[in-house]
Amino acid sequence: MQLIDTHVHLNFDLFQPDLAAVRSRWQETGVVRLVHSCVEPSEFSSIQAIANACPEISFAVGLHPLDAHKWNSQTEKEILSLATSDAKVVAIGETGLDFYKADNYDKQLLVFEAQLAIACELNLPVIIHCRNAASELRDILQKWRNLKGDNIRGVMHCWGGKPQEVQWFIDLGFYISFSGTVTFKNAIDIQQSAVLVQSDRLLIETDCPFLAPVPKRGEKRNEPAYVRYVAEAIARLRGESLAQIATQTTENACKLFGLVL
Repeated sequence: MQLIDTHVHLNFDLFQPDLAAVRSRWQETGVVRLVHSCVEPSEFSSIQAIANACPEISFAVGLHPLDAHKWNSQTEKEILSLATSDAKVVAIGETGLDFYKADNYDKQLLVFEAQLAIACELNLPVIIHCRNAASELRDILQKWRNLKGDNIRGVMHCWGGKPQEVQWFIDLGFYISFSGTVTFKNAIDIQQSAVLVQSDRLLIETDCPFLAPVPKRGEKRNEPAYVRYVAEAIARLRGESLAQIATQTTENACKLFGLVL
């Protein structure tokens, strides 16, 4: 059985002491590919180093919406430079909108659209973070979809919205990725969304080191091996086998990010 964790943050300090052991565990679990996300340009070199040391890791480059205040012309140049110079870059992000923790709406919108433009220019998918901003995000993506068609593509990562909202992004052609939150007892909306998403738009992730799934929820650090628990939870919710979910999400991740097993 093969699994792909489509969203990790392994460059965080929590992984420095024992990354080799963490890697051994994900390999033992059947995680064959990983997509490392990026929060801001200062991470580029550390993410590259991890990807160079682990052939199974590809990565994204971008600026998180909560770091939108750091955006300038140099940021844009750095994203473009790395995305065009390293073949392991498979996406732009994570980008998006977060109106839960910040209210700099205009700046976030500007930075998000700038990164959509880069993704279109380079024909790369976007990894989207969305919190308390689903309607605004839908409107922007619809506008760009009207302008650029299928060039606007990507994934709503760590989905945490309502089922009716998830349908908006499915209709726009986006993939929906579920993290350990789908295993949480009271995550009813997320669980309903996991049932709603059609098989060919479904992805799984850990978003490690955050959001460790049940039965590891009490641990301080999530890790890629735990993506199996996400797959198991989705299989139970959908009445499918773990093997079916693993096969379908692996196929979807390869298609979206251009991964080769």
